[in-house]
Amino acid sequence: MVLFIVIYYFQNMFKFQLLIINNQGRTMAKNYVSNKDETVRMFNSDFMEFFSRVHYTVPLYIYVPVIVVMMYLSIVSYKISVLNNIVLFIGGIFAWTLAEYVLHRYVFHFKAKSEFGKKIHFMFHGVHHDYPSDSKRLVMPPSVSIPLAILFFFFFRLVIGEYLMLPFFAGFILGYLFYDISHYAIHHFNMHSKFWLAIKNHHMLHHYQDEYKGYGVSSPFWDVIFGTTFKKKQ
Repeated sequence: MVLFIVIYYFQNMFKFQLLIINNQGRTMAKNYVSNKDETVRMFNSDFMEFFSRVHYTVPLYIYVPVIVVMMYLSIVSYKISVLNNIVLFIGGIFAWTLAEYVLHRYVFHFKAKSEFGKKIHFMFHGVHHDYPSDSKRLVMPPSVSIPLAILFFFFFRLVIGEYLMLPFFAGFILGYLFYDISHYAIHHFNMHSKFWLAIKNHHMLHHYQDEYKGYGVSSPFWDVIFGTTFKKKQ
């Protein structure tokens, strides 16, 4: 079913509607089109349009069971030690923060030159910058996140091993869930603690000041490391 959706997703790419007629060819030259909880239709197909929008809790229903299964296999079936489980689980979370940064910087903000490339870019990320408060396009749709999760699963299995990758992958998925849910919260929840306000302000600067800085959403750590963070006001 997921494979069918992915194939159909790209088949409909050629029918993709890039914003509205007056905005065709636009990437992210302006900060945003609308700050309201609204969006633009992306596909002629009602089927594809439906699967391009998702409630922010959907990733929890899909991936929390995955985390539980991974940890059950690790602890009960393969009897990996508690220490190894903790270290690998934390390592997976940390690995996600780097994956999040790399994906956001080099994939979501890839500067496409062809019209087809611009349409791909808009579909994956440009629409979010144009309509940053659209509540149904703030978390990654399963038609994208599931194939990515499968790719990472087999990559970690190849690199780390069949058994040790279980807690690592569980931590990686937890990191992804934290990213997705915190991204929604940043745009729609009122933040009060200094921790959350710092994360929110960092991401808001990415949207409204400079979209080529501040690629970390759940954490600004890698922005600091790679020099893409925002300068503090003197």
